[in-house]
Amino acid sequence: MNGYGNTQEFKKPSFKLAAMALLSVIFSLILCIMIFKTVSIQVGLLLGMVFVTLISRTLGYRFNDLMVLMQKSIGESTFGLWFFIAIGAIIASWMAAGTVPAIIYYGLGFISPTIFLPAGFLLCTITALSTGTSWGTVGTVGIALVGIGQGLGIPLPITAGMIISGAITGDKMSPVSDTPNLTSMSAGADLYETLKAMMQTIAPTFFITLALFVYLGFRYGSDDANLSIINETRSVLADNFNLNPIVMLPMAILLTLNVIKFPSLPSMTIAVISGLVVAVIFQGASVPDALEFLNSGFEISTGSAYVDPILNRGGIQSMMWTFSVAFMALSLGGVLSKVGYMETLIAGLVSRAKTVGSLTLLTMASSMTSTAAFGEAYMSFILNGELFKEQFDKVGLSRAMLARIVSEGGLMMAPIMPWTTFGAFVVATLGISGFEFAPYAFMSFLSPIISVLMTYLGLAVVWNNKKNKGIKKFKDVDLSNEPIFIAKQ
Repeated sequence: MNGYGNTQEFKKPSFKLAAMALLSVIFSLILCIMIFKTVSIQVGLLLGMVFVTLISRTLGYRFNDLMVLMQKSIGESTFGLWFFIAIGAIIASWMAAGTVPAIIYYGLGFISPTIFLPAGFLLCTITALSTGTSWGTVGTVGIALVGIGQGLGIPLPITAGMIISGAITGDKMSPVSDTPNLTSMSAGADLYETLKAMMQTIAPTFFITLALFVYLGFRYGSDDANLSIINETRSVLADNFNLNPIVMLPMAILLTLNVIKFPSLPSMTIAVISGLVVAVIFQGASVPDALEFLNSGFEISTGSAYVDPILNRGGIQSMMWTFSVAFMALSLGGVLSKVGYMETLIAGLVSRAKTVGSLTLLTMASSMTSTAAFGEAYMSFILNGELFKEQFDKVGLSRAMLARIVSEGGLMMAPIMPWTTFGAFVVATLGISGFEFAPYAFMSFLSPIISVLMTYLGLAVVWNNKKNKGIKKFKDVDLSNEPIFIAKQ
């Protein structure tokens, strides 16, 4: 009995078969998203699932066996799927309460177009760093910043890139975030050693990103025409909402609960309820209307064609596109992971890395590919941490460095892939695809690039043995004759 209700033993995929499975998924997504363009991501995922199912049949898997693997994958990601629904409800609740409109109103009064981008980047970084959640940062502070950015005349792709850059920076460096905890655990490294290793590459990337947003702020914030947009937006908001600062209480409650590490979903439920109470008491919404907003989204007609799209959003139904993408991606990722396709591919390549730079590049590429294939960064963290730690031990590199690379390849790239759970969440929350804001999500692509370049130059290399520090300056250090050093557990 193989554990799936089938007495037939399953074969392990060969390297060629594993490559065929992965390439079929990549081909399906490229065909629908980039070649046909008008075909949805869901269809690409469905085609990929058909190809992978047929390939898996050659290994002895029946459709029912694959369904079990899909169920396990979805079951492991139940929290993330519920998170989509909760965020949809929060957005609608806070719009009805006047929470987001108030933040936009006051933000437009205090923040100039020139400093908006660097200030927003720092705000998102600090929020994610203190709360430990990039998703929560995007779904709360990010929503308000989108409204402020539109009021200031900043293009949405740039604003979204700024929000994502700040959110993933804070998430990656927060000791209370799942990301460093999970990557260090899967790699068998100490959490704070991992954070120290991360700092070596995140620091230069952070300041480069900040400088780029300062530049863009001066470029897009000097247009005097923005003043009329700001005045119109503030006037419309003041005419249609009670903007007493107390309406920002729901956001304050949620941020406080996140900081004290109160469970996420209960925290979000409290935030939704507090928003409904504020909507009824301060905005004059009826109880039935306020409750229906949670499902269908907040709706208002202010008479401004510019402001209405900013306000009319949220609701559980608005997240169903995201939910379907995540559901299908997780199902496909579960098969790719649990049948062993990705494990076979990685195992076939890992021994070929002979230098610090090439091993870093391979680990980074594997993390990115796994995230793209699984549709979920967390599964990528676990797989790559487990598969690469033996090789890092053999060449004398710290497992903390492994944890850093895995997070740079997995977390940083996830939001710009619209079929991943994070990417689909961003589409539904900010209203823009990762392909559109990717050029401005500087942290997403600069972090992996800088990390690989630094290790090729002998920088940001973390050894287990201090005697190896002298060879950090060499480009492409040959590690084939390095003694084995086992990293601390």
